[in-house]
Amino acid sequence: MLLQQNLYKKLAFVLASWFGTGYSPIASGTVGSIAALPVCFLLKEFMGIWGIFLGAFILFWIGYFATKEVLKYTKHDPSLVVIDEVVGQLLAFVFVAYLPSTWITYLLGFVLFRFFDITKVWPACYFDKKIENAYGVMLDDVIAGLYAGVILYFIIKIAFII
Repeated sequence: MLLQQNLYKKLAFVLASWFGTGYSPIASGTVGSIAALPVCFLLKEFMGIWGIFLGAFILFWIGYFATKEVLKYTKHDPSLVVIDEVVGQLLAFVFVAYLPSTWITYLLGFVLFRFFDITKVWPACYFDKKIENAYGVMLDDVIAGLYAGVILYFIIKIAFII
């Protein structure tokens, strides 16, 4: 039983830190977001919008349970937890998954997500400050990803019109 608990704890830390990227000594959220970009690219290229949506959905729940376990041993929203950034970064591309993408698309999606993740525009700030559990950790990045996705969609649509 103790061995199972220890294994579950270790797996939770591996997943919550997105395979160790959350242990970056500087800007762990940014490093986690960068580490999410290959996943975004692969899901978009091979499965389109549904791949990104399904990936975000599955990783949200994996992140929720992993973060719930990690929070037993850490403070609220520790910097090592970056699976929430992975989910948010995926959601930043969900609205443009059916459009042609270039490296500029990925760069813009990354920058927009990081902007909204750092600034915590309402209601992200509510989830970040008021919901002190795994849902709060995950949902502020979901909101940031959706904001970034909407803005990215309009930027790309305007760019194709001009």
